[in-house]
Amino acid sequence: MFCGIVAGEVRAFRVVDEPDGVAFLDTRPVFRGHVLVVPRLHLVTLADLPSEALAGYFGLVRRLAVAVETGLRAGGTFVAMNNKVSQSVPHLHTHVVPRTKGDGLRGFFWPRTRYADDAEATGYADRVRAALAERA
Repeated sequence: MFCGIVAGEVRAFRVVDEPDGVAFLDTRPVFRGHVLVVPRLHLVTLADLPSEALAGYFGLVRRLAVAVETGLRAGGTFVAMNNKVSQSVPHLHTHVVPRTKGDGLRGFFWPRTRYADDAEATGYADRVRAALAERA
């Protein structure tokens, strides 16, 4: 579906269309003005985004976060991306959601938890750090 929007074959309320990506209104917004940003290439996850495209794509996301806040007179924005789990459309996309104080949205959309202690937190940090080192 998103490839069709990028190609202009599927109707969408476009906000921007440029080489680094396409942005359009979400048809089922969290709040009105909720924008989806997609790269022009069909990519499924953030890991698929080529390194050389990072600056352009996330520069576009950043510009849209500012534009949503300014243009809609929002108090701020919520910027989010799902990869695989909870990814309703298998095409890399970033949500830019306008926020206002008292809008009812509470942090993330899922329950929060705590680490049992500092040792458990350190263990998780170590595992992520080791995975980063393997990919370097």
